Amino acid sequence: MEQFYQVLTWIGVFAYWLLIAAVTVRVVFKRRVVGVSLAWMMIIYIVPIGGVIAYLLFGELNLGKKRAERAREMFLPFGNWFKQLNDCPGHQPQQMSLVAKPISDLCENRLGIPGLIGNDLSLQSSPQEILRSLVADINQAQHSIHLEFYIWNPGGLADEVGIALIQASKRGVKIRLLLDSAGSMRFFQSHWPKLMRGAGIELVEALAVSPFRMFFRRLDLRLHRKIVVIDDHIAYTGSMNLVDPAFFKINAGVGQWVDVMVRISGPTVSVLNCIQAWDWEVETGKRFLPPLPSCSFDTAHKDTVQVIPSGPGMPDDIIHQVLLLSIYQAQRSVVITTPYFVPSEHLLHAMKGAAERGVEVHVVIPRKNDSVMVEWASRSFFSDLLESGVHIHRFHGGLLHTKSVVIDESHCLIGTVNLDMRSLWLNFEVTMAVDNIVFTQELSQLQQSYIADSDEVNKEQWSKRSMKNKLVERSFYMFSPLL
Repeated sequence: MEQFYQVLTWIGVFAYWLLIAAVTVRVVFKRRVVGVSLAWMMIIYIVPIGGVIAYLLFGELNLGKKRAERAREMFLPFGNWFKQLNDCPGHQPQQMSLVAKPISDLCENRLGIPGLIGNDLSLQSSPQEILRSLVADINQAQHSIHLEFYIWNPGGLADEVGIALIQASKRGVKIRLLLDSAGSMRFFQSHWPKLMRGAGIELVEALAVSPFRMFFRRLDLRLHRKIVVIDDHIAYTGSMNLVDPAFFKINAGVGQWVDVMVRISGPTVSVLNCIQAWDWEVETGKRFLPPLPSCSFDTAHKDTVQVIPSGPGMPDDIIHQVLLLSIYQAQRSVVITTPYFVPSEHLLHAMKGAAERGVEVHVVIPRKNDSVMVEWASRSFFSDLLESGVHIHRFHGGLLHTKSVVIDESHCLIGTVNLDMRSLWLNFEVTMAVDNIVFTQELSQLQQSYIADSDEVNKEQWSKRSMKNKLVERSFYMFSPLL
C-alpha cells in the first residue's frame, strides 16, 4: 500500500509539473509585453494551482465564442461604413495640422476611421452641469437616444436622467441603453430596470457576470466606454459615469469623484453613434448601423477631431500608440490627468524622454485612490519620473477621475482611458484626439485648476520615505503589468 501511495504521489507531482509547463509555454507563445508575461509566470510559480486557475480565468483576452463570432461577422459592414467617411465633407486631410495628420493617418490605416472637421465641442466640468445638460437634451429628443456607460449608480441627479429617459420613451423616442454588468450592479439590483423596460426602453446588461460564464469568457473584461447620442445630432463622451458624485461611493474615503464630459455636434457624432452600435451588436446580435454624417454641418470649424475606440475586436494597443505619438510630438509641454497611473514601460520612457529633452511634463493624480493596489503601484514609478524632471501632482480635491492629455496647449486627448494596462490593452474604451486650440486651452485651464488644488511631490522628500514603503511599492510594481 505504501508503494502505491508513493507512485500516486509521483504521478501527482509529474501531472502538476506538466500543467505548469503547459501554461508556461502558452504564456510564452502569446508574445505579449515581456512584463506581462513575467508577472503571470511569477504568479503561476508562487501560487500553486491557484496561479494556474487565475491565468486560465484572467490571463488571456477571451471575449467568448458567441461575441467573437459576431465581431468577425461585423468587420466588413462596419468597415464599409467607416470607409464611407472618406467621402464625407468633414474629411479634409489637406487641412489637417502637422500634429493632427500623423494621428489621423495612424487611425485611418489601423482602424479605418479618419479624423473629421466641422465639429462644435463644449467642455463640461461639473457633475451638475453635465447631468442637467444631459437632461435638457433628452427632454428635447425627437426620435432616438443611444447610451452606454460603465457605471449607472442610482441617486441624486442620476435619477433625474432616468426619469427624463422614461418620459422620452413614453412620448415615442426610441431608446437603447447598454450598461456594464459589473460596473452597474447596483443599478440592476434596483427598481430602475423594471421601470425602464416597462416604459419601452431597450435595456441590455453588457458582459454579464456569473460563475458559469467564467469558463467561457474573461470576467474582468469590461465595457468602460461612456457615450450618449441624441437624435444622431448631439453626443456626449468623456470620463464621467452616469452617477451623481454626492451619492456615489461616499464612504470610500477618497472624496467626490471629479470628471469631465464633452458635448459634441457635427460629423463626429455619427462616429460615436457607430461605436455604440458596434457594442450593441456584439452584445445582442442586432444591427443598427447609424446614418452617415450629413452634409449640412458647419465646415467653418476647421479643427480635426479623431475618434479612437479600443478593446476586443479593435486593433491592439491603438490608443497606446496614439499616446506615444502625441508625447513624442510634444515641443513645450505635456500635462496628463488620470485616476489610475500604472504606465507601460514605453509610456514611462516617453514621459522621461520628453522631460529630459526640455519639455515640461506634469502628471496629476489623486492623493487618495479607491484602489489600494493601483495607488502603491503608481508610487513605484515616482522616483524614475522625478529623477528625469517630471512634475508629479497629487490632487486633494476628491478622486480626480478626468482622463486627459494636453500637448503644447494646442491639442489634446480626452475620453475614458486611464493610464494603466487594463484601459490600454483590455477594456472597451474610447478617446478623442482634438486639434482645436480654443477647446484645448479651456481644458488646459481646467488642468491648471487641478494642479492649483494639488501638492507637488518633492524629489528630496520622496527619496527619504521609509524602507517599508519602498518594499511595498516594489512588490506591487512586480504586478503592475496586470493592474
